[in-house]
Amino acid sequence: MSTILVTGAGRGLGRELARQYAADGWRVIGTERGKDAEFRLDVTDRAQVSALREKLKGEPIDVLFCNAGIIGKRAMALGSFDYASWEEVLRVNLLGPAALAEAFADNVAASERKVIAMMSSRLGSITESSGMTLPYATSKAALNMLVKGLSATLKDKAVIVVALSPGWVRTDMGGAGATLTPEASVKGLRKVLAGLRLLDSGGFFSHDGSSIPW
Repeated sequence: MSTILVTGAGRGLGRELARQYAADGWRVIGTERGKDAEFRLDVTDRAQVSALREKLKGEPIDVLFCNAGIIGKRAMALGSFDYASWEEVLRVNLLGPAALAEAFADNVAASERKVIAMMSSRLGSITESSGMTLPYATSKAALNMLVKGLSATLKDKAVIVVALSPGWVRTDMGGAGATLTPEASVKGLRKVLAGLRLLDSGGFFSHDGSSIPW
């Protein structure tokens, strides 16, 4: 039985990822911040990350999907930067996934599929940057760099590391006017994951399988 660890599985795309993989017979380890969660995890809490690492020590994880993230303040423009909010976004969206990759790289390397997926965003593309939602966009651009670096670091272990954009999805973050349902987005993301090869490691892909420019 294949195993996936999904962070932020309590709502939105994380919940849909957990649902779809479970429906296909995967073992799903879904983490949530709530105190009643079976796998409780705040990705910014290093003690909780370490505790989960110990709990899963020696267990192969086919796919580590770092999905948990926040958007922060949307209307933050030059002249009104809220640095405390920006730092929180970076802690959750960048340092959280870094800690998870560090904690579970050996679990992934011990599996059959050997995939680490980071939930990025097209807003993290420097090439396509419009200057919108700077804290979120910069956190995802930095996350993409983390992906590129980890792909090189873990190449000798044949671990595939990719950044994925889910598209504009109707979640709390995406809003009601978004073009994609969570079901459709996750279906696309799963298709991308299923087709990954080692030469794809370090890539940035949309839910429809197309490459996104850095």
